[in-house]
Amino acid sequence: MCLLLLAALSLSISTICYRLYFKFIKVPSEIQRHFRQQGVGGPTYNAISGNSNELRRLMMMAEHKSPPDESFNNDHVVRQVMPHYYFWSKVYGDQFLFWFGTRPRLAVTDPEMIKEVLLNTNGWFRKARVNPLVKALFGEGIVYLEGEQWAVHRKITSQAFNMERVKDMVPEIVASTNSLLAEIEVKIGGENRLEFDVYKEFNNLSADVISRTAFGSNFEEGKRIFEIQDQLIKIASEAMRSVYFPGFKYLPTKKNRLSWKLQRESKEMITKIIEKNDKTRENPKALLSLLMSPYKTKGNVEKRLGLNDIVDECKTIYFAGKESTANLLTWVFLLLASHQEWQNRAREEVVQVCGRDELPSAEHLANFKMISMILNEALRLYPAAPISVREACKNVKLGSLQIPANTELFLAMAAVHHDPKIWGEDANKFNPLRFIEPKKHLASYFPFGIGPRICVGQNLAIVEAKIVVAMIIRKYRFVVSPSYVHSPFQSLTVGPQYGAPMIFSKV
Repeated sequence: MCLLLLAALSLSISTICYRLYFKFIKVPSEIQRHFRQQGVGGPTYNAISGNSNELRRLMMMAEHKSPPDESFNNDHVVRQVMPHYYFWSKVYGDQFLFWFGTRPRLAVTDPEMIKEVLLNTNGWFRKARVNPLVKALFGEGIVYLEGEQWAVHRKITSQAFNMERVKDMVPEIVASTNSLLAEIEVKIGGENRLEFDVYKEFNNLSADVISRTAFGSNFEEGKRIFEIQDQLIKIASEAMRSVYFPGFKYLPTKKNRLSWKLQRESKEMITKIIEKNDKTRENPKALLSLLMSPYKTKGNVEKRLGLNDIVDECKTIYFAGKESTANLLTWVFLLLASHQEWQNRAREEVVQVCGRDELPSAEHLANFKMISMILNEALRLYPAAPISVREACKNVKLGSLQIPANTELFLAMAAVHHDPKIWGEDANKFNPLRFIEPKKHLASYFPFGIGPRICVGQNLAIVEAKIVVAMIIRKYRFVVSPSYVHSPFQSLTVGPQYGAPMIFSKV
């Protein structure tokens, strides 16, 4: 009997050891060999952790060490926001294989390959799996949904943010911006000079805009939700750099307990806003009202999203509506502050389109051509989300490469946006005139993505940015403060690590 038990135990241990060997050693070695035979190199795979320890080390170095030249320039963006890509590409070339735990990631910068991945409609590529602590921020919203569920959510949110509805939001954007201008006017007083952190102010402004336009509330009402999201962003940012071990999300660690607490509080607060909207129905065109309205399935059956679906979608919109637009505005103002000739050109255009006193309206938007080029150039140099990751669902051919199933494709947007082969030798320079001509390739410039999963809120982000730039630039001149340290920083989006202090004076 004892011999049988020992034999069974020995067999079980052998089976477990073989499975571990198969998962952590054999399969990664075969995949690495497969790519090397196709001419794709990369850092050597380390059992279990892959290259994630080195990735985290490089990210931490980038965050704690400012570039040698701390003046405002764009030469170090890729090195700061994607340091692992920057250093590994110097050794292995633009296209290389690295490992996030046992998951292989192929770095891709070829626009044709990127287009093939993002425009794919036959289900060969899907959103890559993410750490559950990242999902704590977004929930099961449109960002991570797939299949029919994604299609339903996409249809509803696309209705809310189509251009005609966004144009209807312009008066609310103007009202929020007027509130900021009034605050600046009070603070500047008779001094005609005021220094403040525009990054902080633009975060508050974009939070107020998304609260008004999508949820029929205001920044003060949603202030605690944004505070919670700021904490969840920090947790999610750390989680994205760490290998996730199955079951870890259930352990009562300090970080998990904090995440659970924040998620509960966020859900309670968003639910109260939903219930208030359900009673009043003040703005039937707002996103929240559309999320709560019935929709028809393919079989013409009327359905509604469940409460959890609506809450998760609200989390996504609260985050994206504030974070991405605030970053865009911050980089635009920093670029214009360090390029006074472009600041003057933009100011002249606003005066020409709106006069000295008329508030911008939806009818003015198409005439802000100079401002549009400036926004495009800012998004090229500082895309809010500099990386997209997709996963091959099956063995596929991409370009000239054979890609094994479950390989993740690391689409290095920031590297593409700064590539001299695409943009010329001045690729790191601020030059809005490059957008007079149509872009060279669909996937050479894609700050909001391309294809079916293109950012649903891009219309609101661009319209909001145009209005805010037009209203502020007409009244104030601005320069970068001597205290500013240029250190682009990737949390979940790319922002200035140490804020953006600037000096404003009246025109």
